[in-house]
Amino acid sequence: MSLLCVIPARGGSKRIPRKNILNFCGKPMIAWSIEAAQRSGSFDRIIVSTDDLEIAEMSRHWGALVPFVRPSELADDFAGTTAVVAHAVQWYLDLGVETTAVCCLYATAPFIDPTDIQQGLELLTNAAADRFVFAATAYASPIQRALRLDAVSGEAHMLQPEQFGKRSQDLEPAYHDAGQFYWGRPQAWLQSRNLFEGSQPLILPRWRVQDIDTEEDWIQAELMRRIMPQNTYRPVSE
Repeated sequence: MSLLCVIPARGGSKRIPRKNILNFCGKPMIAWSIEAAQRSGSFDRIIVSTDDLEIAEMSRHWGALVPFVRPSELADDFAGTTAVVAHAVQWYLDLGVETTAVCCLYATAPFIDPTDIQQGLELLTNAAADRFVFAATAYASPIQRALRLDAVSGEAHMLQPEQFGKRSQDLEPAYHDAGQFYWGRPQAWLQSRNLFEGSQPLILPRWRVQDIDTEEDWIQAELMRRIMPQNTYRPVSE
């Protein structure tokens, strides 16, 4: 029985071309995820699922396995994470490799903490077989006071105007996916279950969470990384 880490990294990113292997604070972006997986000590295999030869070569250089080329139908703009991970799980099952748990680790999440990966695995041991464990964080502002803009007039309107008179401390906290990692059992991945519904979140502080989908996101993430202390990552348990 083994523990598998799958890092999805296709070559066709549109908004930030080649973002998986661009230099981010001194090393390729994907290297941050590979190293976090290695330092966690949680995996028997760390693989990168990619359709791109350059990404494959760089991933191997940083110590990950690239045992197959991802099929083209799973490498377009519409391919979902669950399907990509399920493909990797099935590939190993077809080889006769029994897998206990599988963690999807995003390639563009340079703030992943190895200890969080460990804690996610610990939470999974107590979770239902069809549920996932994922990293989440709190919204910075109350979502009950979210605004929309009228497409014609440009005027602002509250999505929940009935919440206007409430104090912010009286509003229920809300959380969102941190976009870092997702632990699940093999069958949960193969059955394409909802990653979030009824699953167990591991709550992270907001200062260690940053989506990187646009150039503005990238700049902000680099600034965050540069001002973080060298010991940002907590010690990994032996």
